[in-house]
Amino acid sequence: MPDFNVAVLYVKDINVSKTFYTGILGRTPKELSPTFLSYQLDSGMILELWQLDKVHPAATITGGGSELCMVLPDEDSLKRLYDQWKGRGVEFPQSPVKAVFGLTFVARDPDGHRLRAVVGISADAASSTKKGAA
Repeated sequence: MPDFNVAVLYVKDINVSKTFYTGILGRTPKELSPTFLSYQLDSGMILELWQLDKVHPAATITGGGSELCMVLPDEDSLKRLYDQWKGRGVEFPQSPVKAVFGLTFVARDPDGHRLRAVVGISADAASSTKKGAA
């Protein structure tokens, strides 16, 4: 069974989002068109940004109804990332806090997409849980 490996976020202003994601990801996207960008991530996942008024078929939904999550190796990594993003002016609906699944924080991009960082679960554990749930 194939895995999901691309996430597409609908954004109101491609240039504002490009500045935001280029800053927090530390990489330049491949521009597939003036209204569609693609970031190849180290994990193999691809994050794409598509300007909402150019989406086909048309969509009306933007951010906030789901989360993109990243698992970090330790609490120091999470705290460093939080400080880096805070220094860039990123908004945080949730500062670092201990949750049932580990230390976590939630950031928000310019369109309200939620970006969660977490320590306490491993990619292997997340993968095992996913396979067990199938």
